[in-house]
Amino acid sequence: MRVTEGGVSLSVPGESTDGVEEAVFYNPRQELNRDLTVAALRAYREREPRAESYLDAMTASGIRGLRAAADGWRVTCCDADREAAALARENLADYDGTRVIEGDANAVMHAEAPVDVIDLDPYGTPMPFADAAFASARDLVCVTATDTAPLCGAHLQSGIRSYSAVPRNTEYHAEMGVRILLSALARSAARFDVGVAPLVTYARSHYVRTMLELTHKPTAADAALEELGHIAHCEDCLYRETSEGLIADAPDTCPNCGGERLLVAGPVWLGPTRDREFVEAVRDEITDSFGTASKLDDLLADLAAERDEPTHYDQHKLCKSWGLPANAMDDFLGDLRAAGFAASPAHYGGTAFKTDADVAEIRAATAPNLG
Repeated sequence: MRVTEGGVSLSVPGESTDGVEEAVFYNPRQELNRDLTVAALRAYREREPRAESYLDAMTASGIRGLRAAADGWRVTCCDADREAAALARENLADYDGTRVIEGDANAVMHAEAPVDVIDLDPYGTPMPFADAAFASARDLVCVTATDTAPLCGAHLQSGIRSYSAVPRNTEYHAEMGVRILLSALARSAARFDVGVAPLVTYARSHYVRTMLELTHKPTAADAALEELGHIAHCEDCLYRETSEGLIADAPDTCPNCGGERLLVAGPVWLGPTRDREFVEAVRDEITDSFGTASKLDDLLADLAAERDEPTHYDQHKLCKSWGLPANAMDDFLGDLRAAGFAASPAHYGGTAFKTDADVAEIRAATAPNLG
């Protein structure tokens, strides 16, 4: 059958795909992901006019590569599945200069000439493909991770195996996934003397997405590794603190409540997860052809305004631990600001927020107006 997305039409698995089985994957729930990718590619081309080649390393139906080709990129698509490659070839047939390769993504990335942008969108963890991407990309590596349970610490051992880090399942579990992923990618890139800088990163429902700008210098790789560290989290009072470096330096007991139930996560990425100026440039590239234009603009606005603290709080979790009712978020954040602290909503959920106040300071500033 045929579908239309972002102003392009393509065949997807269904009755009219001439023998292509349903195993070839097309996920309409990832439309916002793809809309954002197209807008970000447009913004990046303004930032780096030389960039023109794009590799969709796990192409499936070819939708991501097709949309990049329709936007003027010189596209190569790859898939190890024969039927997926055939469908992608059909979908990209009208675009001169595009190629579809049937083959293993790692083998293709190592064999091909360097590519300006490489996009990894596998099923599950992207880490088996990260080394090849950083060895082969000039400018950008874009990554989607859909294994959120391992990333966020719900499946601890799987997370440790996949990301060579310890994720912890906290109330900021989505951000834990973001920062575990960025840490693992930074360490992968550093093996090739490549430094990474996140331009756009977000967590949404079942996946984490990031777009990393690359600098091919050992000093840049060192600088990226300096953004890594650990989070110590108290399960009793929700206090948390960070320490820089690849070796954890966590307290034995909670500095806030004296409790001993401290979780230590890491190494995680402690630095900014996006470039505010670039996020605003991406917003400027949103068009009416995007099916998710309104949702995408809201997400990018939240990302641009969000503070850089490496964890966020959830008002409902805090109030539950205090035995107090929650307040309207605007009023809650207003109380924090009135007490002299900075605060912003966080894109991870409607009751998520970031602040430079610690948990005791948050309670002192907001509790008088709760209930």
